[in-house]
Amino acid sequence: MAKTIIAQGKTTNEAIENGLKELKVSKDMVEVKVIEEEKRSFYNILAPRVVKVELKLKDEIKREEKNTGKAERKINKNEKEIEEAVEQINDFLNNFLQKEIKFKTEVKEYEIYVDINGEDVNHLIGYRGETINALQTVLTSIANKKSSLKIRVYLDIEGYREKREKTLEDLAEKIARTVVRTGKSITLEPMTAYERKVIHTKLQTHSKVETFSKGEEPYRKVVIKLK
Repeated sequence: MAKTIIAQGKTTNEAIENGLKELKVSKDMVEVKVIEEEKRSFYNILAPRVVKVELKLKDEIKREEKNTGKAERKINKNEKEIEEAVEQINDFLNNFLQKEIKFKTEVKEYEIYVDINGEDVNHLIGYRGETINALQTVLTSIANKKSSLKIRVYLDIEGYREKREKTLEDLAEKIARTVVRTGKSITLEPMTAYERKVIHTKLQTHSKVETFSKGEEPYRKVVIKLK
């Protein structure tokens, strides 16, 4: 099925209806743009009026935006800068953490992964991961202090990320069932970009619901609604 078509009619509404019939979708599934409107002058007053509109499926728009975002993301592949960033992170953590708490720093595909382990480290995770997310932001800032392109830093503490991911996936399924049962959209609490991605990924192949994010950081939220 075509993702974008040009339709025409005597009025804007007629042109849109003709396009929807050709695509075999409802109006809420497309984005409409009037691209041409032939107005009748005094000399061609009897000529039929023609309006042309472009209809693009919203799923295609989302795919284009997603691909554009991937294309625009630039990865810092400067090994010297990454090595210096690791040294800066290690220096900070050696001074910040108590001696009985251990950490490991690794570089995978030009990204830095920090893993902290030890007894009584819950205070470094915080309520719903608030502290670990804040600490990750600090480490990212340290890593990028002198870098030419952004270096990504991922922090995990005692396997918290994996546990949190499982919790979010279970939440996504539960909310999706509620949305299907009630027919009403549900907006989740503000989440980090990583947590929102978990929700989107879990439900991206769902047959009855779809997700999108709204709001500004750090209060950006995921909305789950019927397709």
